[in-house]
Amino acid sequence: MSCATPFKMRFVHLDLKGAPPKVSYLSEVFPLFHALGANGLLIEYEDMFPYEGRLMLLRAKHAYSPSEVAEILRLAKLNELEVVPLVQTFGHMEFVLKHAAFAHLREVALFPNTLNPHEAESLALVKDMVDQIMGLHRGARWLHIGCDEVYYLGEGETSKQWLQQEQNSPAKLCLSHMQAVASHVLAQHPGTTPLVWDDMLRDIPQEQLKVFLMGKYQECGFQRLWAASAFKGATGASQALPPIEHHVRNHEQWLQVAVSGPVDTLQGIILTGWQRYDHFSVLCELLPVGIPSLAACLQSLVHGGFAEDVKLKVEHFLGVSSLEIMDTVSEGAGSFPGSDIHALVTQVSLHLRSSVDTLLERNRYITGWFSPYHRRRKLIHPVMIQHIQPEALSLLSRWSNLVQQLEAALQLAFYPDTIEEWLEENVLPSMQRLQGLLQDLGEAAAPLPLLPPPSSCWDTGQNP
Repeated sequence: MSCATPFKMRFVHLDLKGAPPKVSYLSEVFPLFHALGANGLLIEYEDMFPYEGRLMLLRAKHAYSPSEVAEILRLAKLNELEVVPLVQTFGHMEFVLKHAAFAHLREVALFPNTLNPHEAESLALVKDMVDQIMGLHRGARWLHIGCDEVYYLGEGETSKQWLQQEQNSPAKLCLSHMQAVASHVLAQHPGTTPLVWDDMLRDIPQEQLKVFLMGKYQECGFQRLWAASAFKGATGASQALPPIEHHVRNHEQWLQVAVSGPVDTLQGIILTGWQRYDHFSVLCELLPVGIPSLAACLQSLVHGGFAEDVKLKVEHFLGVSSLEIMDTVSEGAGSFPGSDIHALVTQVSLHLRSSVDTLLERNRYITGWFSPYHRRRKLIHPVMIQHIQPEALSLLSRWSNLVQQLEAALQLAFYPDTIEEWLEENVLPSMQRLQGLLQDLGEAAAPLPLLPPPSSCWDTGQNP
């Protein structure tokens, strides 16, 4: 593939801590990733890795088996995608520290985010996780050890005491744990270079960072930098549709940064695709829904920008007639893997809630004759049922059919718990509002028992 890009390595991030795809779906998208210009994967397994021994309790219900991990790696190699595994070793440790067995290793007892770096057992735990990951990724050139968003570091009781010593600082605390983990990787897995996210390093004074970069830290890959962009999962914790233009502009800015610096300073770029903001947050954009954005971003990197001819190439890869990056997302079918999910999720996200809101809040028969006051008391003028019920039933029927199609499409790509969570978050609230209206309507329409006419003097035969 001819490249006008300064980014020789272009890795797609798979964030498996939410909506992990079935291996069968990955087998369909890996060839597309390669065709679009990706040559690697950053796989953040989190609780989807088949941990063994004392770490077995970290496994999610549908965690990949060792043979499925092997199949993912085989498929990646088949499509010329180099795999870099990612294991969190400091922050974002909720999937470990939420368990009672490891809760004593929290930096702050109340919060499961961050590992206590003072405990010898903490490092032993991380080493075990690293070694198990590397056991299934033998020969990996890089291992990403995370270390982003190490919240509350320095706020634990041991840290507070440690920081009272004059020569100690939060920066030193952060770097010393990173160094310990990186040193283990280098010692036990020669040939594998550790990578870390840089957000915890940005505010560290240059002189202090230099000291730590001497010696072993220089061996840890800090001479070469990687860029990290995003194709989804970066514009809102509950975002359902990625804003394509926003993500394309992000990549165009990275291209400008790359060409303005010294040649080959940036080893590559990781296109992140977060699936949750953290272990406990809701799902953001599903992978199939992010494919058009990924396609536009990868092709922008390959061709040095997103000109009209690049847009046409993306449309061809996706099998769409028109990719409107100015819109939140392009509506309409495509022919890429998961395009049916993309189309149906787009319909739900753009129209389900608004259509139900319009009916309940703007329909004059509902607002005028079947208000919350009426609904609570089951009061309605019988003629109004004819004005309200057919439209509500029609809307419910249309959405029920579409959601049924979506559920069937999701089943081909995802496990049952993902489908349940996505539908419960994005579909159920609006459907329940609609069903609630119809239920109240049915109860209000139930014929009232006929009351006997009021007694009068004529009924009793008495004289007036």
